[in-house]
Amino acid sequence: QVQLVESGGGLVQPGGSLRLSCAASGSIFSRSAMGWYRQAPGKERELVAVSTSSGITTYADSVKGRFTLSRDTATNTVYLQMNSLKPEDTAVYYCNLRTSINTYWGQGTQVTVSS
Repeated sequence: QVQLVESGGGLVQPGGSLRLSCAASGSIFSRSAMGWYRQAPGKERELVAVSTSSGITTYADSVKGRFTLSRDTATNTVYLQMNSLKPEDTAVYYCNLRTSINTYWGQGTQVTVSS
């Protein structure tokens, strides 16, 4: 059973930075796509960034140039470095791990960007 444990959310002022972490249990990390989604109040969940097992990373247009996704295969952890945060980045952020068979979600971590 795969478990995803997220950390790093919080309250930050506009223009500030946060780093989210997601640690995955199990032995499928290197063979999986991993990424982050977010869901703002009243909106549907949307892709933020995803990294395939072959190392290809895709970002939503709204976060390109501000967010960076990275993977540490030694610790089975994926990170989302978020810079130049805007109020519209406020949402619950969910870690996602996807194999050819299953999809797993973290519990979500709140990110609030406000002055």
